[in-house]
Order: sequence, then C-alpha cells, then structure tokens
Amino acid sequence: MYNLGVIGCGMIAEKGHLPAIRHVPELQNYALYDRDFERAKALQRQFDVPHAYRTEDEFFGADLDAIVICTPAPVHHTNVMDAAESGVHVLCEKPLGMNEEEMLEMEAVMKEAGLRLFTGFNYRFSQSARDIRRLVREGAIGEVRLLRLIYNWHLHGKWQWTEDGERIENPLRVGRMNEGGPLVDCGVHQIDLARWWLGSEVEWQRGIGVWLDDYEAPDHMYLHMGHDCGAHTTVEVGFSYNATSQEPRTHFLYELVGTDGVIRYNREEHAFELRNSHGTQHLPWHPEKSFVGMYEEFARALESGRPQQMPTARDGILASRIAQDATEQAIRERNQSPPDQEQAVDVQGDPHEIPLDAAHLPMSSPTTRGAARDDS
Repeated sequence: MYNLGVIGCGMIAEKGHLPAIRHVPELQNYALYDRDFERAKALQRQFDVPHAYRTEDEFFGADLDAIVICTPAPVHHTNVMDAAESGVHVLCEKPLGMNEEEMLEMEAVMKEAGLRLFTGFNYRFSQSARDIRRLVREGAIGEVRLLRLIYNWHLHGKWQWTEDGERIENPLRVGRMNEGGPLVDCGVHQIDLARWWLGSEVEWQRGIGVWLDDYEAPDHMYLHMGHDCGAHTTVEVGFSYNATSQEPRTHFLYELVGTDGVIRYNREEHAFELRNSHGTQHLPWHPEKSFVGMYEEFARALESGRPQQMPTARDGILASRIAQDATEQAIRERNQSPPDQEQAVDVQGDPHEIPLDAAHLPMSSPTTRGAARDDS
C-alpha cells in the first residue's frame, strides 16, 4: 500500500481527491496539511486519515510515497520543489504552474530526482472519455476532422448573500480569475482530451476573448487549434455563463465530427451517442470526470514505475502553454487600437455590394502563432 499525503484541504480535496483515494485498495490517505490546521483536522476526522500536520516541514517529513497537490496554482511550484527535496512522487492539480518557466523547472527538478510528476487531468478517466478514445481509434466515425468541446458555467455564481441580507462576492469565486482565466483554469482539460483522443499534437492555436466582467483575462474564451493530423478543435469555455442568474444552468458538450458520422456527449442531457452510416448507438453515459479512475491509474503507475495512462508533466505543460498563449493573445488584441473606419464593411450601403459569405468579409490578420515549440 502506498502512503499518500494531500496538501491543501479545500473543496477539490474534500469532494474529489480524498473520497476517491479511499476507493483504491492500493492507496492510503496517510497525511494532510493545510495552512488552516482546523480545516485539516476536520478532514482528518471525516476521512479517517492517520495524520494531520501543523507545519509543512512535518508534512514533508512524514512517511510518504507520494503527495497530491490541491493548493492554489500560485504555490504549486513551491510544493513541487519541496516534494523533490523530500523524495516523493507528485500528482498536481492543474494548472501545474503560473507560467511556463515555473512548469519547466518543476518538470526538470523532479526528473533529476528520479521522481514522477503527474498532472490531475481527471477528465481522461471518465468511462465516456475512454470510450470516445476507443471509438476514434476503431474508426467508428471515419477520419476525425472536427472537435467541438464546450464548457460554459457560472463558477459557483457571482454573488452570495449573508445572514443580514448583504450581497457579497461568492468566496468560491474570489481569486479564480487571477489564475489565468477559464481557458487556463478549466479549458486545459479540453485541450488535453483533444490531444489524447486524436493522438495528434497541436501545430497552431488562435484565441479569442470576450469580457462579460472586469478582469484582466477574458471570462469567456474561444480557442481554435489545428492538429498535425489535419483535424481542427474548437474549445469554448466561460466562467460568467449564468453567473448572476437566480436559477443558473451550465452547458457541457463534446462533439467529434468525422468523415462517417458524429460522436456526441452532452452532460446536461445525460446523452452519449454514436451516429454513422451503420445507424445510431446510444452508449452508456458517465460523468465527465473520474477521480477514482485517475487514482486507480496512479496506483498502477506507482507500482510499475511507468506513467501508464497518467497525464504527465509534459501533458500539463503543453496544455497550459496553449491555453496561456491563446489567453495572452486575446488580451493583447483587446488592447490594440480598433481597425481604421475605411476598412470596415459599410452595412448601410447598396445591399448588392454587401458580401453574403462571411469568408468574403475583410478581416484583420490574426497574430501568427507558428507550430508548437520543440523542447526535445
């Protein structure tokens, strides 16, 4: 049995990681640390964890085989450096770090220490996601040409009301947009799935941002990616979708379009189907993520000394690179001067002069992104 330590006792640890570890016989919740010691003690009691520590030094000095990092993204780098010094493997929540320099250093230090660094892309381990990967490899929809991956939600809602009826910003939302915005925070899951499903790297990307609120990063992002296999992926992810609605809803969709059909997964409808020239199959639906599946694979990786299907540090770095570059592009283009009036389409002119096909509209040239960087 492998002893796991969990650092950071927030909601993601309580609702995702700690319950999942209990379902994997090869793993044990052995130790907890959080800056709020009372919070760590509460989760220790809830999940029957042998140890909860007051200091990080005590935590990293415990008899651990691996740690799970559930702290906010700005401290992931420090946590991984401490883990490398302590000689323990790491499963780190996404994004791995706040910038590429941090993440590359984290990867290098762990590799030099002979340790594994994995990224917590738990969407890979949903049975539906695994089924999609199998269907793609079997050619169930022919050659995949297009992926549409959408996740629009309210990020727990913008407001919360106190007992006195005062409206305050929802504590679960505070600070989340300071970690890079929705594409960097959540959209990396979709980026990772596209690479994993297709088995094909991203050659170029293009990011477009929409601001519904006053943040530096856009709270709604569109990402276009071109893969070296010729497929095209669009990712749409937002944090302000129904954020102020009294009865909010979310929108979560996968669509893979091929030369012989479509695979469609819709979370809200609990729908998962394959439609091709042979007919229609309604497939078993599963939630979009699986912490238990991730930890089963994590146990296999620890036992074998090989990654197996665990998302590696490299997977985390590539997804974050694409998300960060696209988000930075959106921010730059927002701050640029608007195009000259002379170049705009005159919608008040002769209707016979107005192009009917959007492809004929004059467009500003997108920023050249180039192929993915080679770090070999």
